[in-house]
Amino acid sequence: MLAIKKATLKNASLLSKLSIAAFIPAHGHSAPKEVVDVYIAANFSEENFRKELSNPKFQYHILYYKEEIAGFSKVIFNQKNEHVVDKNTTKMERLYLLQEFYNLGLGKELLNFNITLAKENKQAGIWLFVWIENSKAINFYKKMGFKEAGIGDFVLSPTKSNPNYILYLKF
Repeated sequence: MLAIKKATLKNASLLSKLSIAAFIPAHGHSAPKEVVDVYIAANFSEENFRKELSNPKFQYHILYYKEEIAGFSKVIFNQKNEHVVDKNTTKMERLYLLQEFYNLGLGKELLNFNITLAKENKQAGIWLFVWIENSKAINFYKKMGFKEAGIGDFVLSPTKSNPNYILYLKF
């Protein structure tokens, strides 16, 4: 019914399509279309995913629900943040679900998977950025035990950034 599998180079095209499909409904309205398009082209290209999947620093996992692809996550171990004092912390850079899989508890499953993965890699906690206008995500992470650690800018382009909370869950 539910499976989480590590992504490989073969999944670069899939991750590109998933990223765009998940990002636009959640963040597409956060900036002018031209800015969003530039961000997507720079960050969600198949080439970019091939590069990141080849780098052992990045860990991607794909979430399957009833044998359908529902979303994915990206974590980076030992990633510092100026607002987090602990050393050996994991940055959860992406936890994306397709809209049709919202409200099924799948985000919680994927988050718990990443928390376990971070603990297995001897991390002190996990942190992330969340857009301050994404109240649904903020409420989800706070319900899961995350606390506000600071505020930072999420850069979409050289001329546009959005304010984000930095949320941290200490283990």
